Amino acid sequence: MFSTIRSRLILIGILIAGSIYFLFPRNATLRERGANGVMRDTVVTRVPLKRGLDLQGGMHLALELDQSKQVSADPKRDLDLALTVLRKRIDEFGVEEPLVQKVGDSRIVVELAGITDPARAKAIVQRSAFLEFKITDETQALEKALPAMDRTLRSLGIKSEGTPTQPSAVQQLLGGDSAKGTPKDSTARDTSAVVGGVLGGLVQSSSATGAGNMPGEYVVPETAFPRVDSLLNIPAVARQLPRGIVLRWSSGPTSVGVQPVRFLYALDDRSIVTGANLVDAQARLDPITNGPIATFELDRTGGRKFGEETGKHVGDYMAILLDGRVQGRPPVIQSRIGRNGQITLSGRTLQEAQDLALTLKAGALPIPLKIVEERQVGASLGSDSIHKGITAGLVGTALVMVIMIGYYRLSGVLAVVSLAVYFLFTLGALSMIGATLTLPGLAGIVLSIGLTVDNNVLIFERMREELIHGKSVRLAMDEGFRHAMNAIVDSNVCMVLTALFLFQFGTGPVKGFAVTLILGIVASMITSIFVTRTLFMIWLQRRPAMSTLSI
Repeated sequence: MFSTIRSRLILIGILIAGSIYFLFPRNATLRERGANGVMRDTVVTRVPLKRGLDLQGGMHLALELDQSKQVSADPKRDLDLALTVLRKRIDEFGVEEPLVQKVGDSRIVVELAGITDPARAKAIVQRSAFLEFKITDETQALEKALPAMDRTLRSLGIKSEGTPTQPSAVQQLLGGDSAKGTPKDSTARDTSAVVGGVLGGLVQSSSATGAGNMPGEYVVPETAFPRVDSLLNIPAVARQLPRGIVLRWSSGPTSVGVQPVRFLYALDDRSIVTGANLVDAQARLDPITNGPIATFELDRTGGRKFGEETGKHVGDYMAILLDGRVQGRPPVIQSRIGRNGQITLSGRTLQEAQDLALTLKAGALPIPLKIVEERQVGASLGSDSIHKGITAGLVGTALVMVIMIGYYRLSGVLAVVSLAVYFLFTLGALSMIGATLTLPGLAGIVLSIGLTVDNNVLIFERMREELIHGKSVRLAMDEGFRHAMNAIVDSNVCMVLTALFLFQFGTGPVKGFAVTLILGIVASMITSIFVTRTLFMIWLQRRPAMSTLSI
């Protein structure tokens, strides 16, 4: 098919043009949300051949399931689910060519090249993002359970903090200073009832908190929050709550007057709907308050269930929970709600709203993840790696060129030309498949340079043997390529098989080495067998009376 020089040159020209096309820098349009919440387009110039973590710096994280927070019944399944969720999150995060892969049966490795905000990346990776909607309790279940909690705490030897005149352990827990429960803090004196003791400052919400009498909402001074939380989590105390009721804290403190407080909510343990039914989430600024919000959309099944449940609870308060914490003050349900809703993020930034939206959209982690290994590669180290890698490649290639030309003379020049074509083909192939160039990848390219030269050496030596036996230049060239073919194919196929094993069972850097080595071997076979022979054919066509080769 490619027996003529014309057909060979056409094919080589197509391959060269294709390689240049994939290597040519091009403009890309990025849609970004500005500080005012308006989407804007930014045009950036990108080189198709991307640099990896070790060449441009970034972050390396190793994560495992956090069994201390939640025990997994099926760790292997949960790790696979976590891997899927993390890949979706990282894709939404916008990092180019991230590496997210499972290593062994218990670990996930995440590599983010060129990351500029490591703390934000860690927060997105570790956030569980489990979304729930629950109705606040209107039966005063917590107040009714407090006497039993008080007796339990006293039986455990836990006493009230404060003056000896305080008779109730539970009153101190939730925040009173007398048997009748008058709150110590002046900002809470208008509250309707103190319902705490040993628990340390819990007060039922009222107009003093700016929220009216919200059913199931209680207030704890922020200074008492850690102690109250620890006491409520004592198993014997937690068992005093009626069935069907759970206690959940607000996501952060709120200022009431001059004192920061934390809200505690008694909620129905049954969720109206969860984030499993969520299909989309977006962040934007509320046009009325100009504050950040995260809007969400549920699937058809979730929307139908959400509509039915909210229709039954018109006039009730609905808490929105993320990872077990109530987000903002629970809104009152004014009417039946369909598939769309929003989460108001008071006191948060638009960036935090965007991060929340992307984690909700990617889904919740089945089990919390903990970071067991963290490394950051600085940009300076990446630049140094690039400099040394390029220097080693250039020095090695220059030595090879000098040796080939000095030993094989004009035939060596043809080999050098085919070596330049090999470089172009290899880099073009890497760009075409969207590969990321790493330091091991550079090593793979340098190694395949040696394979390219080795192929040419085999061909040239066979041609020399044929010339020594008195064969013509044309016949010596044909026989040299034909006899060297078996050795070239055998050695390169064995090398490709080895690289395939490295790719299948290796991790990130090893995979990068394997990919560049495989592509380099393929490019070296094309250039040494096809391109070099075409150059010899052109040489012989221009000098048909040649009686010997410069080899």
